[in-house]
Formats: sequence, structure tokens, C-alpha cells
Amino acid sequence: MTQLILTRHGQSLWNAENKFTGWVDVPLSEMGRAEATIASCKLRDYRVRVCYTSMLFRAIETAIIILTEVDDICDGKIPILKHDADDEDWHGWDRYNGDPEQELPVYTTAFLDERYYGELQGLNKAETAAKFGKEQVQLWRRSYDVAPPGGESLEDTVKRTVPFFRDRIMKHLLHGDNVLIAAHGNSLRSIIMHLEDLSPEEIVKVELGTAIPIIYDIDETGKVTDKVILN
Repeated sequence: MTQLILTRHGQSLWNAENKFTGWVDVPLSEMGRAEATIASCKLRDYRVRVCYTSMLFRAIETAIIILTEVDDICDGKIPILKHDADDEDWHGWDRYNGDPEQELPVYTTAFLDERYYGELQGLNKAETAAKFGKEQVQLWRRSYDVAPPGGESLEDTVKRTVPFFRDRIMKHLLHGDNVLIAAHGNSLRSIIMHLEDLSPEEIVKVELGTAIPIIYDIDETGKVTDKVILN
């Protein structure tokens, strides 16, 4: 039995200003860093062997705070960021194999990035609702297959997130490694939809608070046997 820990990033500076963020790389707010620290304390009795985050700093920052505020979560290992890149100017970061006895790999990947909000990115949500109408904005935000102008729908996000989860992350779980994923509301909804076999109508009703860990027990076949939310 292995454990998969999912957590949305802590509050970002644009969350605090009620803006659409998407792929804009906004850091955590002071409250967001505190939320991640609290999440680390909640997870002190859990152990992580490998971590995955998106390429966006708010998710990376949340992951590193969770893994370092309480040392026991990493079993004394040092988190090392693993960057995959073919760019010759990548400074060799991707060529260091690491020491599995001393280090905990933290893989960053665009497959776990937030849903792309297109032309809405940077706009205040309340002002956007006043301009386009609450129903239209709600449709862009919470429907399954309707994308905002120039952006992605949740269905589009599922198409990039779930195959990566099955091909890369599930292999760790089946190998017996507990995994932490620090990502975003919509990339995590995609994974939750897959894990819990939810319908499009069900998944759009799922709300994820900032830096609230969700723990799934995963059996040897990859099936969920239990779920705990650490509110």
C-alpha cells in the first residue's frame, strides 16, 4: 500500500487580488507561504519518497516548503529539483543522477501546469463578470468542455495531465514510493477525476482549497482504497 498526497499551491499574490492566473508565474503571498507551512505540519506523520510539481513557481514553492518545514516528511533527505530539458544551456542540471539514499527528487513538469486561461489571464474575476456576465464567466471557469477565449477547458487539461500521471507518477506508486504532487486547482481536478472515476458533471463541482493536503491510499493494482482530506 502506497500513499499519494495531492495539494493545491498556497495562496498566490494574484489569488489575493482575485485575478485569473493560469500560466502567469506568480509567487505565493505571505499567507500562501504560511498555508504551505501549516500543510507541512499536518503531514508530519507521512513520508514522501518522490515529489512532482508544475513548472510554475507557486507550486514549486509550496512543495519545497512542505518538504522542508518538517524534516521527517523527507526522512532526512534533501529535496533536489530535477529539470528535464534538451537545451544545451541548461547548465547540466538534468545530467546529475543524484544519490537516492541522501536526496529526494522533485520533478518539475509542464504537464501539471494550471489550466491556461488565455485572454482572461491577469484580469480581475469580479470585473470580468461585470463585463461579460456572471453566467458566462462561470461557464468559462467551471464547465468541463468550454474554454475561455484563447485558453484551455478542463477537458483539455485532462488530456495532458492524466496521461502523464498514468505513465510517470503511477509507476512510482506501483513501485511502492509515496508521492507528493503540488500543483493547481484544475490539474489536480484532472487527476482526481481519473482516480475517483468521476463524470464531467461531478468533477466541475469539486472545490480545492489552497494548501489542503488530500491523501489517497493506493493498492498494488493502482486502485484507491481510502481517501483523507487534512482540513
